[in-house]
Amino acid sequence: MDLASIIGIVGGAACIIMSVITSGGSLGGIIDIPSIIMTIGGSYFAIFIAAPLKKALGLFKIMGKAFKIPDFGEKNIVINMQALSEKARREGILALEDGLDDLEDPFMKMGLRLVVDGTDGNVIRAIMENEMNQCEARHMDWINIINQWAGFAPGFGMMGTVVGLIGMLNNLEDKSSLGPNMAVALITTLYGSMMANWLITPFSQKLLAHNASEMKAKEMVIEGVLAIQAGENPRIMAQKLLTYLDSNTRKAIEADVLKD
Repeated sequence: MDLASIIGIVGGAACIIMSVITSGGSLGGIIDIPSIIMTIGGSYFAIFIAAPLKKALGLFKIMGKAFKIPDFGEKNIVINMQALSEKARREGILALEDGLDDLEDPFMKMGLRLVVDGTDGNVIRAIMENEMNQCEARHMDWINIINQWAGFAPGFGMMGTVVGLIGMLNNLEDKSSLGPNMAVALITTLYGSMMANWLITPFSQKLLAHNASEMKAKEMVIEGVLAIQAGENPRIMAQKLLTYLDSNTRKAIEADVLKD
């Protein structure tokens, strides 16, 4: 569970509540069912027009990934790649075939299978990079839909405000209702802004960070696979892969993978 996402939602809600209370308002004053229907419901159903049905229905599942801390195994990639490289230099490339089925990473397995099959290094890079690019493209399709929702929400908030103002103007003879009606009309703008800036856009940014981490891990795999294919020294390969790691993770395994 990603505690940061929980803190962001709970902390943001607390700040909104405190702001309302300390400004002399009440929570009941910012809760309006018609505004919720217009802003949340209207903007969500706009996604059904902008995206395929499958993606519109699966959007919440994808956004739920923002509450998980992904582990793409960068540390294990370095360790496994060095072990495989040493095995290849000691026993030959074909010796790698015996352990391929035991690998949990399908991307790494695919690359090493190409190496065992004697595929040219340039071809291996092209295939693996295309696989990586297609994976990222799928991620970006989802993230773009989330960003579209973030753009729709403020627009529907303004639409709700206009609808509220129309209702208010139709009842101008009742002077006592102008203030309350104006407040309700502005609530939809508040909802749209909250959705875009407090929830939806931050979700897309968290998923972008997850995507970047996964692509970095795949780049490490590609570098390792090509180093094994080229017969590179395992120690040199490990040094290359260590450059992808943050300083703390690197220090934790550097002594083991670079030992003489």
